[in-house]
Amino acid sequence: MSNNTHSDGLHRGLEERHIALMSLGACIGVGLFLGSATTIKMAGPGILVGYAVAGLIMFFIMRALGEMAIQKPVAGSFSKYARDYLGPLAGFITGWNYWFLWIVTCMAEITAIGIYMEYWFPTIPRWIWALAALVIMATVNFLAVKAYGELEFWFALIKIVTILAMIVVGAGMIFFGIGNGGIATGISNLWEHGGLFPHGIKGVLLSLQMVMFAYLGLEMIGVTAGEVKNPEKSLARAIDTVFWRILIFYVGALFVIMSIFPWQEIGTTGSPFVITFEQIGIKGAAGIINFVVLTAALSSCNSGIFSTARMLFNLAQHGEAPQEFGKVTKSGVPGKAVLASAAVLLIGVVLNYIVPAKVFIWLSSISTFGAIWTWGVILLSQLKYRKSLKPAEVKSLKYRLPLYPFSSYLSLAFLAFVIGIMGYSQDTRIAIIIGPLFIAFLIAVYYIKGYHKRDTSEIADKQAS
Repeated sequence: MSNNTHSDGLHRGLEERHIALMSLGACIGVGLFLGSATTIKMAGPGILVGYAVAGLIMFFIMRALGEMAIQKPVAGSFSKYARDYLGPLAGFITGWNYWFLWIVTCMAEITAIGIYMEYWFPTIPRWIWALAALVIMATVNFLAVKAYGELEFWFALIKIVTILAMIVVGAGMIFFGIGNGGIATGISNLWEHGGLFPHGIKGVLLSLQMVMFAYLGLEMIGVTAGEVKNPEKSLARAIDTVFWRILIFYVGALFVIMSIFPWQEIGTTGSPFVITFEQIGIKGAAGIINFVVLTAALSSCNSGIFSTARMLFNLAQHGEAPQEFGKVTKSGVPGKAVLASAAVLLIGVVLNYIVPAKVFIWLSSISTFGAIWTWGVILLSQLKYRKSLKPAEVKSLKYRLPLYPFSSYLSLAFLAFVIGIMGYSQDTRIAIIIGPLFIAFLIAVYYIKGYHKRDTSEIADKQAS
């Protein structure tokens, strides 16, 4: 085995630039390009506050993950930390839950791909595009991890350059009237149509589910830990820049869009990004932006298949998934795990065939529930991890969560609040039914399969030795 591999067969082929853009690429998907129209409709310009507050909470969660991942960079990441600090059952549920949430998220992404392709081919059913996207992304995931990282790097770069271009061009329109006959639009649209909070604080609160869905994928940094060349430097840098990237890409982009257009007009005719570029007078821009948002959805789906395969691989190594999923190809890819995830994703194609209108909101809310479980487990694991350290070990931590333990408890309370809001809203209530049912199903499997007996004996053996 070459020196860029490690004992479990995965290759450390990801460079720092790969994981920096992969984590950003995973969370700049349909949540921003398609979901932002939904959140603006609910909250108006006040949505900027929602993205900023949720962004701060995500920063705390990522720092909590980084504190553990830099000390213990392993494949499976938070599933492994849950196992170590919260117990084997928590590790089992978290691993399978993360697999499930990304399966559902990928279904949402391939649904979005179908919606975007309608722009060019309005007569072809969405499910055909969803199927084509799934086949292409599954194939890409069979490439060696370095090639996968390279492709994801360029995918993410396309999105980032587009958003930055839109912010720059939009700022030109706001301050200098570029594309608006030399008349600066200013930012009065933010408060002239019913104020900053046209639906009150309630509107912002109801939009939090979609806001949190947009941030799903940031924890991908942790999943890549087992395949990063220099975990200490790469992970710390990627996590530290998360908060600023969120402010620029989410808050910055939406600030520009809502300054140029009255908020109630956004989303009535497709993606807010498309309308912005059309306003500037670049007629072909709508097609270009549609291509970009298409690559955004493909990229996020690509990241999702990557994540689910690595989580299945980790579960197989613990004997909690079929052993076949724990084997890698010659290029160091868990091939059978990739195929298994892609096969389950076919359900998303079927849903697009049966209920195309409802599928996106259903899937995004179920994903958000799964993400909140994952983020909650990261915070709880970090609290237990920190308590397990001696004072001297705490002092020697290379990377730590700021404002600990206040930031941990604040973040947990915020996540619980979002779950409550999802139960309150009729559109997202389905997630509060399906999410807990899936977790109950996993607990049942854990005990029926007898994993608890094996784990109890393993713990006893460790304590004896």
